[in-house]
Amino acid sequence: MSAEATNPEAHPEARPELRRRGRTRLDLRRLGRAALLGPTSRDRLPDAIGHVAEAHRAHHPDADLSLLRRAYVLAESSHRGQMRKSGEPYITHPLAVTLILAELGAETTTLTASLLHDTVEDTEVTLDQVRAEFGDEVCFIVDGVTKVEKIDYGAAAEPETFRKMLVATGNDVRVMSIKLADRLHNMRTLGVMRPEKQERIAKVTRDVLIPLAERLGVQALKTELEDLVFAILHPEEYEHTRALIAAHAGERDPLPAIADSVRGVLREAGIAAEVVVRPRHFVSVHRIARGRGELRGSDFGRILVLVGENADCYAVLGELHTCFTPVVSEFKDFIAAPKFNLYQSLHTAVATPEGHVAEVIVRTRQMHRVAEAGVVALGNPYATAPAAESSADCDEERADPTRPGWLSRLLDWQQSAPDPDTFWSVLRAELAQDREITVFREDGRASGTLSLPAGASCIDAAYAQYGEAAHGCIGARVNGRLTSLASPLSDGDTVQLLLAQDASSGPAADWLEHAKTPAARIAISSWLQAHPDTAKPAATPARAPLSVVGARGGGGNAVADLPDATVRLAGCCTPVPPDAVAGFVVRGGAVTVHRIHCAAVAQMRALGRTPVAVHWRATADCRVTLLAESFGRPHLLADLTEAIAREGVEVVSATVEPPVEQRVRHTYTLQLPDATGLPSLMRAMRDVPGVYDVRRA
Repeated sequence: MSAEATNPEAHPEARPELRRRGRTRLDLRRLGRAALLGPTSRDRLPDAIGHVAEAHRAHHPDADLSLLRRAYVLAESSHRGQMRKSGEPYITHPLAVTLILAELGAETTTLTASLLHDTVEDTEVTLDQVRAEFGDEVCFIVDGVTKVEKIDYGAAAEPETFRKMLVATGNDVRVMSIKLADRLHNMRTLGVMRPEKQERIAKVTRDVLIPLAERLGVQALKTELEDLVFAILHPEEYEHTRALIAAHAGERDPLPAIADSVRGVLREAGIAAEVVVRPRHFVSVHRIARGRGELRGSDFGRILVLVGENADCYAVLGELHTCFTPVVSEFKDFIAAPKFNLYQSLHTAVATPEGHVAEVIVRTRQMHRVAEAGVVALGNPYATAPAAESSADCDEERADPTRPGWLSRLLDWQQSAPDPDTFWSVLRAELAQDREITVFREDGRASGTLSLPAGASCIDAAYAQYGEAAHGCIGARVNGRLTSLASPLSDGDTVQLLLAQDASSGPAADWLEHAKTPAARIAISSWLQAHPDTAKPAATPARAPLSVVGARGGGGNAVADLPDATVRLAGCCTPVPPDAVAGFVVRGGAVTVHRIHCAAVAQMRALGRTPVAVHWRATADCRVTLLAESFGRPHLLADLTEAIAREGVEVVSATVEPPVEQRVRHTYTLQLPDATGLPSLMRAMRDVPGVYDVRRA
C-alpha cells in the first residue's frame, strides 16, 4: 500500500481547512534536496523552511525567526547524508513535523525543538550543545522527545515505550505535541514499510496516540490519524467510504444552500459571523453510515459558524432556533460545560422547509483555534514562570500549569503499575474514557475538588483523595446521604468519605467490580495479592438482628380530636413535640399520627383519607426513634446504652444490624421525659467513640 493510498489528505474533502487556505501540498523531497545544495546566507531564512516561517507568522506575526534559522542550520548539517526509508533526505522529516505544528499555531520554542527533535538521538549533537545554543526550554523538550524515541525494542516494548512517553508528556505537554506530529508524518509515509509493520504501528496509533490526541484536544491531528489508521486496518471499509464520498461529490449538496440561508438570517439579525461548510472526514462518514444505514445528502458535512464573542454564540443559537426547526435532541452546550480536553462549542441541528437536517457548530474564533489545536494553541505554559524554575536542569521534573486532570491521574498511577502488561491494559481502558466529572469534597471549596472519569464510584473518589489510606474506607456520604462505596458519582456531587479507625483494614474483593480508575484498581489488586487471607469478604452472611424490646407502647402524649380513639405514633417518622402532625384513622379505628411532611401523609391524602386533628398534651414526655451509624468495635452497644441512660432516657426497643464493611446500624425507640432534651441526647450519642452519625428515623 503506497503512502498516497493511505493518505486521505490527498482528497480535499478529508482536510477542508487546507483547501480553504489555498496552500498546496508541499514537495518535501524537493525541499530536502534543495537544502543540500549549499549554505544559506546568515541574514535570511533558508528557503527550505520558508513555508514553516509563513505558517508560523500567520499565527504569531511578531515571532523572532532567528531561532528557527539557527535550529534548521544545525539540524540540516547534523542529518546531512542520512536518508529515510522512502528515499528522501532525513531533514525532510523534522521539516514536515515542524510544518504540521506551525500550521496548528505552535509557538517558536516548540517549533525550534521540533526541528531538533531527532538530532540528539540520531546524530553527534548533545543536549549540552542544544542547551548552550537554544536555552533550557528547548533543551528540556528535546530531551523529553529523545527519551521517548530511543526506547524502541519492537512490539513487546510498546508498553514501556508509552510509559516513558507518558512521563515525558507530564513534564511538558509540548513533548506530546511533537510526538503526535512525528507520528502523523510517519503515518503519511508508512507505505514504504512491510504490511505487518504498517499494521502494528497503526494499532498502537489507534489504541494510544489517537486517544491521547483527543484528550489533548488536538482534533486536527486526531482526525487525520484516524483516517490513516482506518485505511490500513480496514481497507475494504475505507474504500467503501471513499466511494460514498466520491459518489456524493457528483450529487447536489444541500449544505451550501443551507449555509447561505444561515448567513442571510444572521446578517438580518446584525450578527457578524463567518459561516462555512466543513466536510466530514472519512471515519466520521463511516460512523454515520453504520449508525443510520442510508446516508442523507447533509450527512457528509456540518455547518460551522464562527463569531467574535461568547455572547454571540447564544445569539446565533437563538436566531437558528427561531428561523429554522430545531432538532432538540441534538443540542449540546459545551461552552457552559467544556469537555475535559478544553473543547468549547454549541452543537445543534436544524431542519429546513425542504426536509433537510443540518448539524451546526457555533463557536468563537478563539474556541475554534483551541478545538483544532488543543494544548498546542495554549502556547508556552512556562512563559510566566519564575526565572529560578525556567533555568531548571533538563532532567528535573516540574509542574505544568496546563496539565489536564486526567494526565495527572495517569502520572500518579503509572508509578504503581506492577508490570508493563498491566500498565498497557489499564492505560488503554483509561484512554477509552472520553468524559470526566468533577466532584466536591465535603468542604465544597474550589481546592476541594476531584476530577474523575464518568462512571466513577465512591471507591474511585476514596483512592483519588487518600491514596493507599483508602484501603480503610468503609462508607461515604454523597450529597449528605449515607451510601455504599459502590455507588456511582455524578458531575457536581459532594462526597464525604468515611475511614475506619482500624489501621489494618483492607478492601473487599468486590471493590474491583466498582472501581473504574487505574489508581484504584491497581491499589486494590496489590493489597489483595499481598493479603490473600485477610481481604474483606465480598458478602456478609445473613444474621438476625439483635433486638431489645421494652414494655411500653401507644401514642405517647399525642391526643386526637376523636372521642375514645386509640392513638399511635407512626414508626416511619416518630413525631415528637413540638412537631407539626396529622392523624389518620386506620383499621380497627385507631388513629396513627405522622409528621406533617412524612411521605405517608401525602399517600393518605392521595387515597382520599381525611386527616384527623391531633395536638400534644401539656406533658413534656415523648417517644422517638433514632438511627445511629457507627464503626464496629467491642462494647459499642454497652457504651451507647450507657450514654442514653445518663440522659435519663428509657429504651423502649433497640435493634442492632449485623456489621457490613465494618459499619453497624443501631435503631433505638426511646421514651424521653422531656422533648426539649432530644438535641442533647443526640449529641451525647454522637460523642460515643466510633459513632459518626445519629439522626431521627
